[in-house]
Amino acid sequence: MNILDRYHAMDYGPAPEARNEADAWLAARDFGKALFIGGEWKAASGGKTFDTSEPSSGKLLAKVSDATAADIDAAVAAAAKALPKWSASSGYARAKVLYAIGRAMQRHQRLFAVLETIDNGKPIRESRDIDVPLAIRHFIHHAGWAQALDRDFPGHEGVGVVGQIIPWNFPLLMLAWKIAPALAAGCTVVLKPAEFTPLTSILFAEICERAGVPKGVVNIVQGGPEAGASIVNHPGIHKIAFTGSSEVGKIIRKATAGSGKKLSLELGGKSAFIVFEDADLDSAVEGLVDGIWFNQGQVCCAGSRLLVQEGIADALIAKVKARMSRLRVGSPLDKNTDIGPLVDLTQLDRVKGLVAEGARQGAVCWQPDAALPSTGYYHLPTLATGVSPANILAQEEVFGPVLATMTFRNTEEAIELANNTRYGLAASVWSENVNLALHVAPQLKAGVVWVNGTNMFDAACGFGGYRESGFGREGGREGMFEYLAAKLPLGPVIKPATISAQPVEQSDGDAIDRTAKLFIGGKQVRPDGNYSLAVATAKGKLAGEVGLGSRKDIRDAVSAARACKAWPEATAYNRCQVLYYLAENLSGRAGEFSARLVQLTGVSAKAARDEVEQSIERLFLYAGLADKFEGRVHQPPARAVTLALHEPVGVVGIVAPDTSPLLGLISLVAPALAMGNTVVAVPSERYPLLATDLYQVIEYSDVPAGAINIVTGRTAELAGVLAKHDDVDGLWVFADADTCAKAEAESIGNLKRVWSGNGRGLDWASDEAAGDAFLRRAVEVKNVWVPYGD
Repeated sequence: MNILDRYHAMDYGPAPEARNEADAWLAARDFGKALFIGGEWKAASGGKTFDTSEPSSGKLLAKVSDATAADIDAAVAAAAKALPKWSASSGYARAKVLYAIGRAMQRHQRLFAVLETIDNGKPIRESRDIDVPLAIRHFIHHAGWAQALDRDFPGHEGVGVVGQIIPWNFPLLMLAWKIAPALAAGCTVVLKPAEFTPLTSILFAEICERAGVPKGVVNIVQGGPEAGASIVNHPGIHKIAFTGSSEVGKIIRKATAGSGKKLSLELGGKSAFIVFEDADLDSAVEGLVDGIWFNQGQVCCAGSRLLVQEGIADALIAKVKARMSRLRVGSPLDKNTDIGPLVDLTQLDRVKGLVAEGARQGAVCWQPDAALPSTGYYHLPTLATGVSPANILAQEEVFGPVLATMTFRNTEEAIELANNTRYGLAASVWSENVNLALHVAPQLKAGVVWVNGTNMFDAACGFGGYRESGFGREGGREGMFEYLAAKLPLGPVIKPATISAQPVEQSDGDAIDRTAKLFIGGKQVRPDGNYSLAVATAKGKLAGEVGLGSRKDIRDAVSAARACKAWPEATAYNRCQVLYYLAENLSGRAGEFSARLVQLTGVSAKAARDEVEQSIERLFLYAGLADKFEGRVHQPPARAVTLALHEPVGVVGIVAPDTSPLLGLISLVAPALAMGNTVVAVPSERYPLLATDLYQVIEYSDVPAGAINIVTGRTAELAGVLAKHDDVDGLWVFADADTCAKAEAESIGNLKRVWSGNGRGLDWASDEAAGDAFLRRAVEVKNVWVPYGD
């Protein structure tokens, strides 16, 4: 046999990673005392344990303490006790602790990697080269944020005690994503890992002991659904951070409604992997390997939908099949393994069931001719072709090594197919034409877009989704805001509206009767139900009547807002000019609005003039910021830049307060408009004539039809309709506590972003009730990764 024959005959031999150190660690621990609370190791108060097993063999690894509600109470108490001292410590002091954690993890990173692979089933190459180094990077990166907190986040403070619940697909990395920014912000933590994968969190708790983390600052409680529910519902927790399924995310959103807890959700995905005809196909195929078969496809942002341009579809599919035939399925501790086992038998059965249903619905499912190990929860990589957009494999998150393929003809169709999902976490765009790639990226409804790459992450760059993929960001500057609270000036408690149904005394005078209509799609229209609402003056006389808006009127207003493309597609400079013009025209009628304020609210003439002037000033402020509240360019440690683009949330519903009825309305509408959102506003129920008087000002201020829509009526009823409407992308509610809570609970249909005052108003006249804190709520941050170089 000559050298060439030997070369072609070569095959991979076994390259097992040694596990003796990990086995010794397992043997030396009492997992019956695996709850890390207040710096001490404790058994579950109920004495219960759960099993964690090795996915590659099904063998038992440990019986781990299963926390009860009483254990969660103890953990929250420990976190609350540690909070004052930790939050009051200097940024430098917190930075030193974070850095010490990172350095200690570096010293034990091989043990972390092997434990992760044993417990989760992911190939050791991924644990060793991706998960553990990136987890370390998060702690060292956030040490810098801790020290820079006062400089970079003025007027903010840590939210308090944080409850964190993480999944089993990236146990250590998700822990780092959650704990590092929380500690940097001065928060204390109660974290619950997934039952399938508790081991690296236990090792991490040992690291916290060695790194000098003060007792009670980090509490790690192992457990199942009871422990998770106790964290979510605990009144002593000020923020919930959850990564997991969209179904559970909706349950948490509903459970926390009205609690005042800050909430961030990083949920499921059905990410598009778009390959244009000018792409480098070999690179795209390697990207697919990382995109869908990384961690056996158990990745929330997995590129599970391959969208390929028709002209290259056959050639690309042939390359994909050839590459799939060479993927090595086997022991995750073998350094040559590409695909390890799924995490558990239940997950394997779920993936098999979805593949079978996809085939029943018309997909052609192909797998390479390869043998599976005799033990463990293995599934062959699967390619589904002939997939219709409605097929279950194109719509549901499989969370396994299954790739659904569709074709497109042109750019517009590619974008439409990519956005044809209820999710919005990530996407990949492959093209050698950077102009095309950067034309497509902003049009994709996804929080992260990779150009000619996939599954790129860094602690400096935000990660998170739109739609049912959740809200909030993890990592970078955006991620720090999730653990900070702006010191907004709270106003009085808002009482439920109590407008009497009794007739209002007629006013004196001989003015021609006028009933104000609704303002929808740039026109004044009658309410669908043809009912009116009487508006009284401060003296109890009839000031006028307004339309009593209904569910149908809200639907019409949302449709008009959704159809308005001119406003979100306008340049920031153009929006700036229109808002300046709106302020200019309001200024021209300042006397009328001042008189109306006096008439309706009974304030003094001076107070009324002040409110009108402040409203004009606020319009000026947001006009000026429209082209200045910009994104950033992150520089991760890779040959890439990440463009953190600010995008409008979309259609924003606004429920305005009775207090400072003109200023409050404008303080909410103006920042939403400045960032390119379209608005459906429900003005003050008690003083709606101030909003209806704005119709003419809007009409002659060059505001595009549909950019601002105003529906007068009952606050509680209309807020509920906006909350349930799945074409509303964001909702801001300043109303009584019950209305706010119901709006949050009823928003789960599309997991819209809800900002409520939790039954409290703001001091709308204060400088703090304006500016960046409002603009941040009016944007989504999309991180677009653009590689450079050869």
